[in-house]
Amino acid sequence: MREEDYKAAAVVKLDTLGEVNDVGKPWRYEEDGLTVTRTCPWSPPGCHPVGCGLKLYVNDEGRLVKVEGDENHPVTQGRLCPRCIALKDYVYHPARILVPLKRDRADRGKADAWEECSWDEAFGIVKENYERICAEYGPESIIGMSGTGREGGTMSLYPTMVFGTPNYCYMQSGYACYTPRLAAAAYITGTTYAEWDYSGALPGRWDDERYELTECLVIWGKAPLESNPDGFFGHAVVDAMRRGMRIIQIDPRVNWLSARADILLQLRSGTDTALAMAMLNIIIEEDLYDHDFVEYWCYGFDQLAERVRTMPPEKAAEICQVPVEKIYAAARMYATAKPAAILWGLAVDQKTDGMQNSQCIISLQAITGNLDRPGGQLLPGSDAGHNELGFGYKECIPDELFQKMIGMAEYPAYCNMILNSQVDRMLETLETDEPYPIRMGFYMGDNALTNCSMEPKRWRAALLRSLEFCIGIDTFMNASIQATCDLFLPIATVAEREGTVFTHYAPCTVTAGFMHKAIDCGNLPSDMELAYRLGKYLHPERFEKWANEHELVEAFRLGVEEHGEYFDRVSQCVVAQVPIDYYKYEKGLLRPDGQPGFATPTGRVELWSTAYNQFGEDPLPFYIEPEFSPVSKPELAEEYPLVLTTGARTTAFFHSEHRQIPYLRELNPDPIMEINPVTAQRYGVSDGQWVRMWNMFGECFMKARVSEIVDEKTVHAQHGWWFPEEDGSEPNLYGNFRCNINNLLPNGHMGKLGFGAPNKCLICNIEPVSESYDTDMAVVWEKFGKLV
Repeated sequence: MREEDYKAAAVVKLDTLGEVNDVGKPWRYEEDGLTVTRTCPWSPPGCHPVGCGLKLYVNDEGRLVKVEGDENHPVTQGRLCPRCIALKDYVYHPARILVPLKRDRADRGKADAWEECSWDEAFGIVKENYERICAEYGPESIIGMSGTGREGGTMSLYPTMVFGTPNYCYMQSGYACYTPRLAAAAYITGTTYAEWDYSGALPGRWDDERYELTECLVIWGKAPLESNPDGFFGHAVVDAMRRGMRIIQIDPRVNWLSARADILLQLRSGTDTALAMAMLNIIIEEDLYDHDFVEYWCYGFDQLAERVRTMPPEKAAEICQVPVEKIYAAARMYATAKPAAILWGLAVDQKTDGMQNSQCIISLQAITGNLDRPGGQLLPGSDAGHNELGFGYKECIPDELFQKMIGMAEYPAYCNMILNSQVDRMLETLETDEPYPIRMGFYMGDNALTNCSMEPKRWRAALLRSLEFCIGIDTFMNASIQATCDLFLPIATVAEREGTVFTHYAPCTVTAGFMHKAIDCGNLPSDMELAYRLGKYLHPERFEKWANEHELVEAFRLGVEEHGEYFDRVSQCVVAQVPIDYYKYEKGLLRPDGQPGFATPTGRVELWSTAYNQFGEDPLPFYIEPEFSPVSKPELAEEYPLVLTTGARTTAFFHSEHRQIPYLRELNPDPIMEINPVTAQRYGVSDGQWVRMWNMFGECFMKARVSEIVDEKTVHAQHGWWFPEEDGSEPNLYGNFRCNINNLLPNGHMGKLGFGAPNKCLICNIEPVSESYDTDMAVVWEKFGKLV
């Protein structure tokens, strides 16, 4: 199939899916006196960007009364997580903000200082400060601070077209969330992120004649059932297991899937790259690789083979602290299964050698011949992206301004790849005004001081020091906005908006979903609508080609220019399986020039990376011992004897969201740290007891869950904890710093290219505090509050 035919097929498929794949339910219908609207959410309620199928039931008074799963959805098939089911409670929560709020800069941190204002007044405040700051410092003095967002890539519109700044920034050290995997895939294969092919895009799903059931799936540092991460629908794993698929689980923790895996490699946190190199070594030495794929489609195989010989399985077993026979068994099972796939997750990113870990995983996928084959790793075609990355850059960010992006000089591989300022350099800039001051900021669905920023008190101080004006865009007040913002702009939830959601952030799209407005809680804008309205208010010339938000959606998310009609037409299908093709490297569908091969300088999968080499990095994978571990820092082992890993997902929450929703909070009422029974006994910790955790960077307090989920050397802590029920003013800030595991995580410890962070491979110590929260935590907070 030629590239132009592929694109045409995508449009036709979107147009006709409602007729082809629906089971009799239109996008809106009446049932038992209620109006039912079918929709596909991005976030909230979470799981971005899966686009799970929802049915929203609305009564005659226009009130949402019930949420159910949509059995029409070809992938999720009516299954929902608790966050979706609790959407009604989210929408109508009394703490939700439905009008713009303002306050003086001098009143930052004062929860009672906010005043309601009109949208016209709010826009006027934005314009006054924007024009003043741009005139004095230039548009580069503005930072757009992004979280997971509410509507996908819409967030990139704010920094580029609305405010015209090159400094779009996700506030997590080394942006160690998806981007190391994304960048490594782009540099090594020339395309973005190879996802497991779970038949989501095929009309017949598992029974489609084009599909081959995955024989073996390696789940590497991912918790698909708890969070549906990166747009992947987690329960597809269970669907495939029911059909006979075998599982290899690589994770320091034990979960439901690893308890049912054929092989569990419960490795020491942060040692994944050593394990991956050893698996490559076994597959090559035992001649288990795909000779044809290696010969015709791989570059640098001999050099890779030589490099991985430096990591024999016995050495990796000692490093990873797993039985060597399990490493052999896992490598052989994966290599001999046809097809096989690797489902790789956040843990791959969150280490200093995250780019090398990704490089090894891509090499495993390549040399076994599992790239872009049915049931293997699905690759995006050359037309992937739906026009999101870089939208508006050419028109609004001239090259001179683009080159001013913070971190561009030091980390060009990072900045040019993801069009973000390098976050660790941004923190330093906020603290020093070097190379120039940052004076205005805006949060886009972000609660960085709670959720993603390492050393959050340092970030708070830097933002307060530097920003003369800051905007928060969200559904609820949170600690980050409360601490640092002067203006709050409310937005619609998924039940109140129209829009789109593409799985896997648009690259490697399996389904395209459409959001439909079912209710109205104050005529609030969606992210796209707010970006359009605010952008047109500040820069009408940049938005003059689109008469309304629908036309912008069509250009930005759908890549078409049909002036408001196309979206209305295709959105009524609710969800579309986007056409896919296999073995695209043979057909010229991966390269913009239409030639066979991969979109790399060599035209092949670069096991020896010319891009890494160009940026001054070793072109072959290598293992880096975690910088803070009992091995690399034996002198600290007595003071900090435990390995600390963080951030495993929970079904109750999405990052820092949903703590104020009673039904969800009941599932997980307290911040939990997991500790092995043997370790708990050694430290005098009882199940349910409060524990102080600390290391060289900071401390926090969490409640112990004594369980064999973790081994004796490891403790795990939940992330994203705050207490919306508490006082929001400084210094408490909803208890933001009291139970925040990010206090123990450092900035500035990323890889050479600017990616990666040691969030899942640190060290710490613990001590029991008390068995009673009510009596003792007041004392703890009195002590801890003095440190804030």
